Amino acid sequence: MLSAIFILLIGFIVLIVGGELLVRGAVRIAERAGMSQLLIGLTIVGFGTSAPELVASVEAARAGSPGIAWGNIVGSNLANSLLILGAASVILPMAVPLGPLWRDGGLALAMTVVLWFVAQNGGITVAIGAGFIAILLGYLIYAYKAEKTEPVGASAVHEKAVSLEMTDTQLHLEQPLWRSALVLLGGIILIVLGGRWLVSGAVDLATMIGMSEAVIGLTVIAIGTSLPEMVTSIIAAYKGASAVALGNVLGSNIFNLLLIGGVTAVIAPGTIPTEIANFGLPLLIAASILLLIFAATGRKISRWEGLVLLAAYLGQLVYNLVAV
Repeated sequence: MLSAIFILLIGFIVLIVGGELLVRGAVRIAERAGMSQLLIGLTIVGFGTSAPELVASVEAARAGSPGIAWGNIVGSNLANSLLILGAASVILPMAVPLGPLWRDGGLALAMTVVLWFVAQNGGITVAIGAGFIAILLGYLIYAYKAEKTEPVGASAVHEKAVSLEMTDTQLHLEQPLWRSALVLLGGIILIVLGGRWLVSGAVDLATMIGMSEAVIGLTVIAIGTSLPEMVTSIIAAYKGASAVALGNVLGSNIFNLLLIGGVTAVIAPGTIPTEIANFGLPLLIAASILLLIFAATGRKISRWEGLVLLAAYLGQLVYNLVAV
């Protein structure tokens, strides 16, 4: 068991480091190519921050472990909506811009309902997965046009991250392009290796302790792959940048459902495990509705509402680990 846990932890670390290197290298190359910060944020950084979840789910799907793949997607969104936003709101009550909330939060809720419906009616197909990816592309185009005038939605955190990367790039203008390309390549290699080790350790651990792969995906894998979003949102809340924290969560939820869910479906179509279809997805729908209600009332998420979100996450975590 210790070897499985060790491989799991190494996979987490390598995956997160690889995602960071991928974002840094890609942003620097894109900036050299003259791409705008907003476009980089919506595409490269948005993709890069979802890389841990993407690689973990794809590797799990390829390894014949759909429970880990879909558990990771649904569990990551539960962690985003309940754990991360709850913790961020407890640190500092979160002001909420209603326009991006309904646009981005509404899309995430709608696609969660669609995924639940699909899970209850025969499972997910390649065509549905391709449709998810097409919806994501349409969303990115719409969001890019909308946020040219008011960049406060789901891409806000990505543009904030890009701004930090731009400052770093300006300090290294003399750095050769090939070095940035090596950073990018190194990041890709690390996330692939980390994803494989993570899934391998998770499958071994689930087998040893008698826990289903779906529950492992909903809990351990989901929390681990959500660490980058957790750190970003908590730091943003601490610094008073509530729009950045909210944008981080909403953007991540959309990428998880449409990009990672779409790619997973294309690679490994089939039924979604019962634990996900009958427990994880209904809970995520309820959590998404609760989040929208909290955010819309008073245009903020207060500390006590943040505590409710945290309590809900801890409750489902205990239920998953004990009862499912």
